[in-house]
Amino acid sequence: MSDTATQAPTKLQLLELLAAIGTAQWREFAAAAAQHGLTSTQARVLAQLDGPVPMRGLATLLVCDASNVTGIVDRLEARALVRREPDPADRRVKNVVATDAGREVIRRVREEMQDMHGALDTLDEAESATLYALLGRLRPSTES
Repeated sequence: MSDTATQAPTKLQLLELLAAIGTAQWREFAAAAAQHGLTSTQARVLAQLDGPVPMRGLATLLVCDASNVTGIVDRLEARALVRREPDPADRRVKNVVATDAGREVIRRVREEMQDMHGALDTLDEAESATLYALLGRLRPSTES
């Protein structure tokens, strides 16, 4: 066995690998979204809507100005993929909620990401569980 096979990867190597996987996932997500007439940003909004999300909250998640979110939501709303609802606690705040059609289209986008599915299919059950646990440990420290 060579020295490189037994050495742990450097942080830089890990970061580069995570970036490459993230880039591949993002490209495939954008391509699948386009098949449904969505921009990658529109699909990303739909992917964030597990429940009602305030417009300002979407701007924070997308790391953009709130005025940009208005146009994105307008286009999704025109396709009946989302709707705006007043927040029950503060009627001045508008929440964005995915419609059944919106939830279905984002489910299909995720399902159609065959390269990612294929890559994950190469892992056995134990490897999948280990990867899930490791990524879960990393996730809280990367979310703000």
